[in-house]
Amino acid sequence: MNKIIVTDRRGARFGDFYGIFFEDLNHAADGGLYAETIRNRSFEFSPIDDPTYNGLTAWTAYEPEGTKVSLSVSRKAPASERAPHYLVLDVITDGTAAGVKNEGYNSGIPLYMGKSYKLKLRARADKETAVKVSIVSAVGDVYDSASFMLGSEWSEYSAVLTAAKDDHSARLLISMDTTGRACFDFISLFPEDTYRGRENGLRRDIAEYLEALHPKFMRFPGGCLIHDGSLNKDDRDSTYRWKNTLGDVMNRPPRRNNWRYNQTLGLGYYEYFLFCEDIGAEPLPVLPAGYNPHSGQGVPIDELGEWIDDALDLIEFANGGIDTEWGGVRASLGHPEPFGLKYIAIGNEEVGQGFFDRYDYFHKAIRDRYPEIKIINSAGPFNHGSEYDRGWASAKKNGSDIIDEHYYMTPEWFITNYDRYADFPADGTKVFLGEYASWGNKYYNAVAEAAFMTGLENAAHAVELVCYAPLLCNAQYVNWEPDMIWFDNHRVFGSANYYVQKLFMNNLPTYLLETEKEGLDSCRVIGPETIGGGLEITADRCSARFYDIKVTDIETGACIPCVDMALENESREIGSIDSRHYTVEFTAVRNYGDLGFKLAFAVRGEKDRIVWSIGGWQNQDCCIDKFEGHASCLTQSRFSVETGVEYKLKLEIDGRHITTYVNGVKMNDVEDRRQVNEELYFTAGIDDNTGEVIVKAVNVNETPVTAAVQCPFEGRVTAAVTELSGYGKDDMNSFEEPKKVYPTQKTVTGENGAIEYEFPPLCVTIFRIAKLENT
Repeated sequence: MNKIIVTDRRGARFGDFYGIFFEDLNHAADGGLYAETIRNRSFEFSPIDDPTYNGLTAWTAYEPEGTKVSLSVSRKAPASERAPHYLVLDVITDGTAAGVKNEGYNSGIPLYMGKSYKLKLRARADKETAVKVSIVSAVGDVYDSASFMLGSEWSEYSAVLTAAKDDHSARLLISMDTTGRACFDFISLFPEDTYRGRENGLRRDIAEYLEALHPKFMRFPGGCLIHDGSLNKDDRDSTYRWKNTLGDVMNRPPRRNNWRYNQTLGLGYYEYFLFCEDIGAEPLPVLPAGYNPHSGQGVPIDELGEWIDDALDLIEFANGGIDTEWGGVRASLGHPEPFGLKYIAIGNEEVGQGFFDRYDYFHKAIRDRYPEIKIINSAGPFNHGSEYDRGWASAKKNGSDIIDEHYYMTPEWFITNYDRYADFPADGTKVFLGEYASWGNKYYNAVAEAAFMTGLENAAHAVELVCYAPLLCNAQYVNWEPDMIWFDNHRVFGSANYYVQKLFMNNLPTYLLETEKEGLDSCRVIGPETIGGGLEITADRCSARFYDIKVTDIETGACIPCVDMALENESREIGSIDSRHYTVEFTAVRNYGDLGFKLAFAVRGEKDRIVWSIGGWQNQDCCIDKFEGHASCLTQSRFSVETGVEYKLKLEIDGRHITTYVNGVKMNDVEDRRQVNEELYFTAGIDDNTGEVIVKAVNVNETPVTAAVQCPFEGRVTAAVTELSGYGKDDMNSFEEPKKVYPTQKTVTGENGAIEYEFPPLCVTIFRIAKLENT
């Protein structure tokens, strides 16, 4: 009989192990978690955000029965100096109400019969003018309205509107019955029923999906938006600066989101801290370090003071007494009690020495003033290579408490590398896996991630924090896939990945328990033994010459003849080789263009190959990417191609080891591990609150496995079992079938501390095992 043996030997303690990561992409904030229903409420949309935007985006003239209006945007004598644009509405002809409509997000403004909506706006008029603000259907049916008499000075107006019926495609209409000019700014419509009823609050249905995960921490606000942009905090396209997000939402400055849309900053740092408090999650803010890795621009070292002060001030804002400057600001916003910040991260997916030169100063300043705060460094966006090593070297040099690793890989990579952290040391800097996902929302993606997560828990001696990414996606505004939770303006569903995350997060032990196994050794080896196949050279977004091309089988000494070639934004096959040990050598020169060269090897199909890129991603990288439907970056080094320079390039394959050289200098050095599927992936722990033993087991294979789960209990035991099983690899949730993939629950019992169980194909199974009383 196969056995999973759970001992009573305790391992690492699980602190704040699992959390969530909120980044404002896919309209995760505006048009998402942030409950505002009006799009472009302050007329601040700009081509800086997106080339298709202007100040009237989402607003259209309403001209019934031959009436005529004119719409324009002005910033003369604004209501807010920090958000200076406003709408000028000129009604040119008398008659039936004419004006302007807002279309909201997605199909429109979502209304629910009998529910109340809080309307706010700023307005003024050239003369005393009556205006009506209504919620209406797409064809103009009025559900409710409020009337105001405008004066000549900017004033704030408010009302509560009630929906007369359900309508997910409603509009907000502002209308006048007489000719004249009126000006409007900050036109806002919030559901009264926000999460926890908070003002300027969050969309309840999405927030409840997050709350149901029981996250121990929440990383915020990014992501690339924290460091991509201008280094001047007052610029429209500046990096994310937390102080811009405080105070009256009417006066928060608009900002470009680097995912090419607008940020109102309505969901700012204060709202973030409140939400963390509401869901019981530790805040984990991420701050920039005065360096933009996308452009290579950095604040001079002697001008870092403002940026370091931002980090220190944020800690004071979160933790300081009301007698401190920033603790006083927090109190003035309505929260005199400290938020109890424990973590702060400096940087996100950082590459280049420029960041790490600056990180040293942040680390020292924070450590000197706030030694209790855990400081998180960055290991970049790769799981291996020069920038990954640079991040870890910085962490060790500075004594960073934690380092943030990110990678997006294929399901096959996650299964193969489930034991990635097993041999990481227990002392020193701990790992924060701050972003990871397996390139899909299909059921198999979720199962593969679950297998990897058992390895994360088993490595809790080295891994301190973990969160999946991205978290949220508005289905009409997709920047990135996959995503954990999908929504539109009135619906929300969790992906298969969401339910795996929920199972693991809701069943986090207090301590890891050491496990052993008997049997369970029928591993399944997948894929070819060698890294062989077709060979293909590419000029990547450039014109280039390739010559002295030589393919050598080291085992036999045979050479494949190749001809010189000139390519422009195209690829060409140069042959094929199936050997355990071979080299490919060639010389390349870029004539013009902005990237470099690629050599594809082990080519077995368009999406089944390994690619060496020289001068990839903004001409900054030298990478090895393995394609198994999607890409896994096996390793990366910094490298840029220059026009007119001759590069002697060499790839060597020895077994499953890949080495590359540029002009004789080793650039990449990595092992491509062959996929070996274990019969079961498992981990166990003890919940000190309940006394239960928690066992998580994952079967990634398409055949069932029978095994006994042996616990350190005597006599009869009972287990609450929660399981995902019975689904095809490609099954996934959707708006039409939001719970197609959904956990089931049952209770099983066993004798002598053991439960015999048949693990179905492709299953994720959670046991909460307790000793039966009176046995």
